[in-house]
Amino acid sequence: MMILTVNTFLTVDGVMQAPGAADEDSSGGFTAGGWQVPYTADADFGEIVTSWLETPHTALLGRTTFEMFRAFWPQVDDSDPVARAINHTRRYVVAHAGYEPDWGETTVIDSADPLPAIARLKAEGELKVSGSAQLAAALHEAGMIDEYHLIVFPVVVGGGKRLFADGSPPRGFAVRSTRTTASGAVHLVLSPEPFRSGEYAVEDGQEVTRLE
Repeated sequence: MMILTVNTFLTVDGVMQAPGAADEDSSGGFTAGGWQVPYTADADFGEIVTSWLETPHTALLGRTTFEMFRAFWPQVDDSDPVARAINHTRRYVVAHAGYEPDWGETTVIDSADPLPAIARLKAEGELKVSGSAQLAAALHEAGMIDEYHLIVFPVVVGGGKRLFADGSPPRGFAVRSTRTTASGAVHLVLSPEPFRSGEYAVEDGQEVTRLE
């Protein structure tokens, strides 16, 4: 199946930076790291994340997310299905030429012009991006993402790296599925569609909608 999926965690205000720990990613002066953790102590969350990774795929990561994964997941044994999937899948990291990944079956894609290489990989099978804000933004702008698997947590952090930053190209989305966890997080599966707009108007004393 030739599909590129972005899997990520978001706050209500759209931030994806440092969900798992205070010191996970403090770039830009971000001080609210670890915002996801209070909402993950239920079976629903584990089932959803496991479902993201259990199908055969190739992992595609930005350098910052790759280094977070490399530091954490090899410490977790294979009894954890998420660790098993992350540690043993083939992966690519977008990084500068000469970067040494030093983790299993990892290949570097030159960050100077990564999209052609990613397009070739996508033609070979399923690619899954985890986190990786800068990479996700570039793929969104290029129209290369087929699905978004998002978990939106009931928390606002006020600033940080956002999945859709100012200046992102407009897109619409078809909602493929939703699920609310016991802790109140909302899982969304979205497929991009062309952006549409319209207006509200009054005709014969009644409010109507007009789509462009």
